[in-house]
Amino acid sequence: MSDNHAHDVKKDVKKYLAVFGALLLGTVLTVGAYYLHFTSVTVTITIALFIASVKGFLVAGYFMHLMSERKMIYGIMVATVFFFAGLMYLTVWSMEPTSLIHFKHVP
Repeated sequence: MSDNHAHDVKKDVKKYLAVFGALLLGTVLTVGAYYLHFTSVTVTITIALFIASVKGFLVAGYFMHLMSERKMIYGIMVATVFFFAGLMYLTVWSMEPTSLIHFKHVP
């Protein structure tokens, strides 16, 4: 059993080192993209956001172990979307002039 556990640890260490190497490569690409002058600011921002998104996915997925906890993550994400939509609805509803919030008591 000890040999099997050591093999699993070596496999995980190799995976983390590969992700670390990809993050280093992403950092080098980000710095390189800074020194390149693209045709427009929109292209520069798009490239920088793409590289940052890939790096964020690697950090969240592997170092925060979100790749192996999909069912829980999707449940939390559905609840978040539900409550966000509800709060946005309440915000928009309260801005209407005919909503109950804007009625004034006339004595």
